[in-house]
Amino acid sequence: MKEIDPTNSTSPNVRRSTFLGTTAAAAAGTATLGTAFAQSALGKLHPPLVPEDDPSISVEHVRLASAAGAISAYAALPRSATVATPGIVVTMHIWGVDTSIRDFVRRLAKAGFAAIAPDLYGRLGAPTGDGATDFSVFRPFAGKLDRQQTASDLRSGAQWVKTRQARARIAITGFCMGGAIALRQTIDNPDVFSAASAWYGNPAGIDPAAVTMPVLGSYGGRDTSIPADSVRAFQKALQVPNDIVVYDDAGHAFFDDQRSSYVADAAEDSWRRAQAFFTKYLKT
Repeated sequence: MKEIDPTNSTSPNVRRSTFLGTTAAAAAGTATLGTAFAQSALGKLHPPLVPEDDPSISVEHVRLASAAGAISAYAALPRSATVATPGIVVTMHIWGVDTSIRDFVRRLAKAGFAAIAPDLYGRLGAPTGDGATDFSVFRPFAGKLDRQQTASDLRSGAQWVKTRQARARIAITGFCMGGAIALRQTIDNPDVFSAASAWYGNPAGIDPAAVTMPVLGSYGGRDTSIPADSVRAFQKALQVPNDIVVYDDAGHAFFDDQRSSYVADAAEDSWRRAQAFFTKYLKT
């Protein structure tokens, strides 16, 4: 599948003025993190929403054993975790396990989930994606990802969670490239994951009839790379519980608060929906 350019996949007609203010929904979503961030600070490089030294979580740099050799992964857990604390494997976007992915892993931990993001580029020598804006640098590495090996790497992430939380149910989630990969795990790893969530993950090539677990999807109506009609057709054909929303005034990569594609209302509402979805299908 051709990788989407996240820097050039949004209609120029997006009405960003709708989202630049601190709306009630956005403010509430940010307040749940216990931070004093103003919405005007987001959409560009900023300090983490959940810092590594947050007292409610623990952060780990992990080595995962997998079929083609070990890779690194970034993990965070609630300090109050038990054997039944649910887990979430985070599938990186094309920028790799960068600042925004690591912050998202910590946000999940602060929300009560054990989260881990395997570095799918770990054997390829890719540069760091922290602060990166040139999509073309990462395209060759994304093109080298093997479907079977990627499924193995993500399964290893789930197995790592199981070593800590033996009774955990585990979901898969991801963004852009990682969103499409996460959707594929509903077919490639149906015995590993209990639910799947995708932020603007292209459903092209994924047979909705083969999906056997609940699906959450969050898409931008002004995303020129993933037609909204194709998202709605995919949802209509699904035979499993699902919650798929197309945010009319958002474009591609609207959740990435470290980049200019960020759209506050859509990001915060999708985060609220994701927490509810994971709670519903993972917590016992």
